Amino acid sequence: MNPTVGRFLQYLRNERNLSWRTVDLYRRDLEQWEAFMAVGGHDADLASVTAGDIRSWLIERSAHGDVPGTLRHKVQAIRALYRYLLRRGEVSTNPAAAVELAKLPKPLPKFVRESTVDTVLDAEIDENDAVQVRDRLIVMLFYETGIRLSELIGLQDAAVDTAKGELRVRGKRDKDRIIPFGTELGTAIDHYRSLRPSLSPLCGNLLVTPRGKPLYPSLVYHVVHDSMAQAGASGKLSPHVLRHTFASVMLNNGAELNSVKELLGHESLAATQVYTHVTLRELQHNYELAHPRALKKGG
Repeated sequence: MNPTVGRFLQYLRNERNLSWRTVDLYRRDLEQWEAFMAVGGHDADLASVTAGDIRSWLIERSAHGDVPGTLRHKVQAIRALYRYLLRRGEVSTNPAAAVELAKLPKPLPKFVRESTVDTVLDAEIDENDAVQVRDRLIVMLFYETGIRLSELIGLQDAAVDTAKGELRVRGKRDKDRIIPFGTELGTAIDHYRSLRPSLSPLCGNLLVTPRGKPLYPSLVYHVVHDSMAQAGASGKLSPHVLRHTFASVMLNNGAELNSVKELLGHESLAATQVYTHVTLRELQHNYELAHPRALKKGG
């Protein structure tokens, strides 16, 4: 190993206080890079390395099967090394700064099928049990309004008007928005309110614990996860997945993209457009299931 690289790794451990595991990741990337550079005669002269040299190495690593996330980390390791050398005055430029980081694929949002949520909402519960009624209402609110976990937890009782079919939530950056809802959800809210006095609500929130305190994230997560799992769903089953499901259902049923953006409280349309890919994937799946010639091969 180049002595300069060795000093850099010691700097990461002793002065930056990075973990041994993190430093070892840097070490492996830089040793691999040094081995590649040695073939070109650069092993003893870090100042002569160019952005083209680094790109050539990345092309080789990609050919060996390194994924974009791995390639990004390799570039970041070299950038960090050269930032260290620049501060010490050992080089005049950082060749890795001109190398574009590999783009990571953006996973599509996860969602559950409408039939699964219907199973949860249509399941038999004790309609006189305030906690059971509350838990079903939690699922309904996520699925029928698309609100965030933090918004549901902070939803004030006074901000929910079942006569108008509207609720007001405070979203990111303290921005309020009005979300309409249907008769079924309004009826469920009124029913929960009729039972809630037995829970002694003390905080002004719509949804409370049996002691009248605000809900907390892990409780809501377990309510959603357990409800979905009992209905036969698998994979990631979180409040955010129900928010994704709301958006997908809205678009699948003809809602305009801008309307869904406003309902979700997104700052930009780009954040909402990802759901169009989910919608197209679902449409393709339904087409392949339904059309008699969809899976036929040939012309």
